Amino acid sequence: MANKQKTIYCCSECGNETANWAGKCPTCGAWNTLEELRLEAGMKRGGTGRGRAAALQKPKKITELDMSAEIRFSTGIPEFDRVLGGGAVMGSLVLVGGAPGIGKSTLLLQMCGQIQDGRRILYVTGEESERQLKLRSDRLGIKNDELYVLAETDMDSVLASFDALAPDTVIIDSIQTVSDANVNSAPGSISQVRECTMRIMRAAKDKGLTVFVVGHINKEGSIAGPKVLEHMVDCVLYFEGERSTSFRILRAAKNRFGSTNEIGVFEMAENGLKCVENPSEMLLSGRPENSPGTCVACVMEGTRPILAEVQALVSPAGYNAARRCNGIDYNRAAMLLAVLEKRGGMPVGGCDSYINVIGGLSLEEPAADLATILAVASSFLDRPLGADLAAIGEVGLSGEIRSVGMLNQRLSETARLGFKRCVIPAHVRDEIRVNGGLMLISVKNVGEAIAAVLGKK
Repeated sequence: MANKQKTIYCCSECGNETANWAGKCPTCGAWNTLEELRLEAGMKRGGTGRGRAAALQKPKKITELDMSAEIRFSTGIPEFDRVLGGGAVMGSLVLVGGAPGIGKSTLLLQMCGQIQDGRRILYVTGEESERQLKLRSDRLGIKNDELYVLAETDMDSVLASFDALAPDTVIIDSIQTVSDANVNSAPGSISQVRECTMRIMRAAKDKGLTVFVVGHINKEGSIAGPKVLEHMVDCVLYFEGERSTSFRILRAAKNRFGSTNEIGVFEMAENGLKCVENPSEMLLSGRPENSPGTCVACVMEGTRPILAEVQALVSPAGYNAARRCNGIDYNRAAMLLAVLEKRGGMPVGGCDSYINVIGGLSLEEPAADLATILAVASSFLDRPLGADLAAIGEVGLSGEIRSVGMLNQRLSETARLGFKRCVIPAHVRDEIRVNGGLMLISVKNVGEAIAAVLGKK
């Protein structure tokens, strides 16, 4: 008698499961994201022997657990180690997501050439042939006698290679190409990706493997296939950047073994990715001098202060007021323009306003508010702020300038890069320690800030 199949529907955005199909997900509200998932009754998901192994497990006291079980090793790439929290953890499952062609495979292949201590590495490629991978490794200068390559897409064969080779580190490139023969759906579907990831996760935990899984993102910027991948893995990394530019940013969206605030900055060169140890100098290179509409902000990415250039262009509107933002949230930019008009006395509401952050960096921290306000005001008045000026502060709806955290670290980075003046809030939480001859301009509101650096209108 044929096995009965149970049909459920899973949302590709939030991972919610429901018994009936609907045009709108009842949990996250996304439209046309429920996809069919068929499960055979009695099918053992995740491979054989899992039920027996689970039955042998006994609860343990948390005070008796061995803290030495978390063993880290260096990937050989400093920026990669920074984002991972100090290195890769044995027995962890890391998801590296990004747009196709952004450099995910290049980063992981370079990691294979940098890992030392004789660790055995298995690179499972489902998108390229062995010859293609060899050509790319020669171009990148990868030489590692402990690097093994397997061109396979069948999940059972991949797991069998774990037992035969006994590797220490495994790379799956990509999770959308591998498939499980017990799941009746195409590779890359919700059921296939979730089942394959579950089996890989169990193998990583049971054998103590460090597994890196590559996942492509869709047009909306989320991992293609099921969103539940982010809940299953230990670490989610996003490789971001414009393909037209050479700079890439590695950002952690989830990390069970470290902080999610750190970023790694890379530059794509002819022979692969290079670490950018000083992102501030990279982001400020080529900055125009004495040009209206530009101001430097200092934001914190984890424990690292980064200086970024905010540019603004304000011109009379020909028809409708337009706001074009790149690197800053559109709604926050609209709020800052409204504050500038209401509290700063500048009628920018009837103008076309364009705001851009140089280098492809996204400024999500409110500490960049003051720099954005000053850049717009400088463009509106057509007066330069000066190449030696930076601004740090959050702007409220009343036009007040509020303090931000870790101000001393920001000021130290600002002085180190040669800036002579910095606009800061008048009310600060910590004791200010200034070095390097940096002159501080304390302001209470938007009007004082504009008058201090641009003069009266």
